[in-house]
Amino acid sequence: MKKNVLITGATGAIAKAVARIMAGNPAYRVVLVARDQEKAEYVARQISEESGNPDISYLIADLSRKQDIQSIAGNWRGPVHILMNIAGVTPRQRLETPEGIEMQWATNVLGYFWMIRYFLPFLKNGAPSRIVNVASYWAGNLDLNDPEFKSKPYDNHTAYRQSKQADRMLTVAFAEILKKEGITVNACHPGDVHSRLSHDLGFGGHETPEEGAATPVWSATSPEVEGITGKYFEHLRETSCQFSTDHDSIEQLYEVCNSY
Repeated sequence: MKKNVLITGATGAIAKAVARIMAGNPAYRVVLVARDQEKAEYVARQISEESGNPDISYLIADLSRKQDIQSIAGNWRGPVHILMNIAGVTPRQRLETPEGIEMQWATNVLGYFWMIRYFLPFLKNGAPSRIVNVASYWAGNLDLNDPEFKSKPYDNHTAYRQSKQADRMLTVAFAEILKKEGITVNACHPGDVHSRLSHDLGFGGHETPEEGAATPVWSATSPEVEGITGKYFEHLRETSCQFSTDHDSIEQLYEVCNSY
């Protein structure tokens, strides 16, 4: 039986490369999650033609909106064996979702949180299953008292760094919660890829999308990672994470995310 792989942000540079590599394995049925239907349809068709894998499909959802994630989860059938949270944005100006949540916090953090929460029954059904949260080494400055920049000036670098710290901390939180469910949860840094996101941060990015996809794919598929949970990877190896031992802040972050 084929394994179901769910990849968010799938029309972006890194996620598209991840999807292309995963689709190259005929044992995988790859489902892309994206906001733009036209782009998603094009990417799904392109990947299917290139890989020869007919089981490439897409779901339309804005990962910054809880109701969109609830909707696609509500219509899902069957197990999820691999969930790869990759979708990310870093707008240069402070933007809000229609629900009034700062866009970067909503997409990069709450989007990961909601995808895990609402697809959890299907991940349990697919166990042993894996969750991979694409984070970054460019992480820090998390302000749990004002994560949405409501009372301080918005800076997209600071907002991005705190979102990636939060992703690494949520990885630890979910790993602990799910350790008896046969679901592993790990985070990784994909590399410095030439992408829209890197340009919004003012970086050019010196690595190809395929180079950036290597560690996320390895985290999702490698036998070396089997049974390992709550860890952070860079360059195909486990790396220490300075945020993983702050258990009080991890618990506080989880409760903050759970309050939305």
